[in-house]
Amino acid sequence: WVGDCLQTDAKMALSSGTVGRRFLLLLAQENLEFRLPEVKSLFSLCKSQLKYEDNFNVKSPFWIVHIPSEEVAKAVMRRTVCAKSIFELWGQGRTHEDLHNSLRDYPTDKMIPYLQQGSTYQIKVYAFNKTLSHNERIQRIDDLGFLPFQGTVKLKNPEHEFWLLEDYGTDPNHAPEKPFCIYFGRWIADGQRELINLYSVKKRHFIGNTSMDAGLSFLIANHAKAGANDLVFDPFVGTGSLLVACAHFGAYVCGADIDYNIIHGRGKASRKDQKWRGPDENIRANLRQYGLEQFYVDVLVSDASKNILRKANFFDAIITDPPYGVRESTRKTGSQKGIIKSAEEYIESHVPVSMNYHLSDIFIDLLNLAAENLVMNGRLVYWLPVYKLDYTEDVIPQHPCLKLISNCEQTLTSHTSRQLITMEKVKEFEDKDRFAHLNDTKYNPYVGHNSFREKYFSGVMKKVAKETKNTQK
Repeated sequence: WVGDCLQTDAKMALSSGTVGRRFLLLLAQENLEFRLPEVKSLFSLCKSQLKYEDNFNVKSPFWIVHIPSEEVAKAVMRRTVCAKSIFELWGQGRTHEDLHNSLRDYPTDKMIPYLQQGSTYQIKVYAFNKTLSHNERIQRIDDLGFLPFQGTVKLKNPEHEFWLLEDYGTDPNHAPEKPFCIYFGRWIADGQRELINLYSVKKRHFIGNTSMDAGLSFLIANHAKAGANDLVFDPFVGTGSLLVACAHFGAYVCGADIDYNIIHGRGKASRKDQKWRGPDENIRANLRQYGLEQFYVDVLVSDASKNILRKANFFDAIITDPPYGVRESTRKTGSQKGIIKSAEEYIESHVPVSMNYHLSDIFIDLLNLAAENLVMNGRLVYWLPVYKLDYTEDVIPQHPCLKLISNCEQTLTSHTSRQLITMEKVKEFEDKDRFAHLNDTKYNPYVGHNSFREKYFSGVMKKVAKETKNTQK
């Protein structure tokens, strides 16, 4: 991070052309790979482009970005769950002396509107990866006395908030004595981190074995750019965690699942202190819990291997977490015997025979669904489970109508992980595209996905055996 502080404003180079106002993003140090794609997606949603400096460090909790206006900055912060806060950057330096010199060079006319007599303000001191004493904080504030503050200090609900932020790196075991960089700026807005607790599945009315946690659900909704009046579909909807996150941002939501009990909220409960699901445990009730029932379209029992939707571009986003065969089985309707009856021969209460649904086939069908039913530039966001030793970017499913936008890893075990794949529709679907995986090797499915379950459990059993052996010793 030292390089961040050694460049002068005149030398600041952007990743793309036009210079905007400089802002400082303070980010949460979790889901590091997901942060940049989320922020880029939100800038795109605001019809803007994220611009950052050449020495940008994606793993740092501090990002200096260039944004056209304060309104765009606030719009991004109304959505993000990765960023904690954003500040209009007034100065930065390697030392406090450098910071003070930088602040003296900041245009006075840009400061004055927030320092005028009659206004109220507060200065906060924040240190990342180090705890500062009360006296140290007070001293840092006193050292800023050269700034032309004319207003009155007010510690509760001031009109203007200013922050001094110190970066001591990301290694908690070897924090330096002096900070790598120091920043000072005017607070603009906070992110939506509180949503993670507000929508926690621990408080959720209806949950299942694979309910997505709230933080990841909102990340996925942001990657998908789900917004007001959009129509979002989840073909493996489960208990609807992803739909809840999209509905929070004003999208109308619908989904499907092959599991009759999940769709209708019947059968055994997933909570350890509850044997059977209650009479009103369903996806609709989950949306009602958060005051989002008006965004519920419907969910239906359906087999993802057989697209029952009419040919039309009506989904703005398709988001899903397909089953991997670990906590939930991968099933589709059908029989190994190959005997097919017409629908008329079955009574209404008939439960069709199911068979194994290979992961490689799941992804072929999912990408075809997205290509056929997404609007142009609509997004498909889904989880791809991988065995780390086998993984390369070549195993990511491809489709002639879809462009890969981002690929973020979340570790599951020492030998497995899952990639959050974000794709965007860039070409209208043609019938020939349905069989692209048969006609072009570029789109061939990776059959190694089909053995993910076996590899997952083989690794788990090896780990259990090793731990047992160590315990016996």
